Amino acid sequence: MIKRIIIHCSATKEGADFNAADIDRWHKKRGWSGIGYHYVIKLDGTIEKGRSINRWGAHTKGYNKYSYGVCYIGGLDKDGKPKDTRTDAQKESLRKLMSELKSIHKDAEISGHNEFSSKACPCFNVKEEKYG
Repeated sequence: MIKRIIIHCSATKEGADFNAADIDRWHKKRGWSGIGYHYVIKLDGTIEKGRSINRWGAHTKGYNKYSYGVCYIGGLDKDGKPKDTRTDAQKESLRKLMSELKSIHKDAEISGHNEFSSKACPCFNVKEEKYG
């Protein structure tokens, strides 16, 4: 039973184009079995599948068992400082994906990674967004 949908950023610089395969490779280099996020949203708004939704995530310590992890590409400015770098296409795709996931998991709470960690990720205030 999914209780939370947790939004992350890839902590990559604004405009740098990466995808789920890149994140999978990065996570494997860290010794993980593969990508920890269930969904990745590219700069152009394309939603890619990451980890199977039938597997626990590896994205938020202590919350992986009952949550989906969603990651948008970006989150840092050109100097490497936290910034909401979401493109309009990413914002639209994130709204669409949150709506789809909430229609299936009606009681799931949508949260930002920063609500569970001392990180800036996802570099915007998830609670101010209108998801549902």
